Amino acid sequence: MRRISSRATFWYKRVFPTIWFGFLAVFSAVALFANVVGNRPQVPFFLVVPVLMAAIGYFVMKKLVFNLADEVWDDGSALIVKNKGQDDRIALSNIINVSYSPLINPPLVTLMLRQPSVFGTEISFSAPVRFMPFTKSPLLEDLIRRVDAARRK
Repeated sequence: MRRISSRATFWYKRVFPTIWFGFLAVFSAVALFANVVGNRPQVPFFLVVPVLMAAIGYFVMKKLVFNLADEVWDDGSALIVKNKGQDDRIALSNIINVSYSPLINPPLVTLMLRQPSVFGTEISFSAPVRFMPFTKSPLLEDLIRRVDAARRK
């Protein structure tokens, strides 16, 4: 078996959101403390920006990051998907479409399935980061060809 998902998925799903929301919380706490110490009891305007950044960050991460599978392994005629302690084996013939979005960070691969798996009818995972990001991924090109061949059988 070979891994076809990025090893940086843990960073994208766990570390980056913790840093993002942690920074916003610390910034807000310091700003509030400075406001209270300065005897300014009004609601400070500078809290609006971190709250707005947190809301926008949450919705963007919910759409692009939180739904990513932890690991995806290629097992020849099937893919092994691991997410949140659950595993599922998805036959290549069960995949309707493989879409790849290399121009976003993280690069996103979405599999649309005929029959729902444990994870639903769409499975997204982060593609391995490439040295030349605007070129086609040979790994994903091979997967698309094999999915097409499995569908034709």
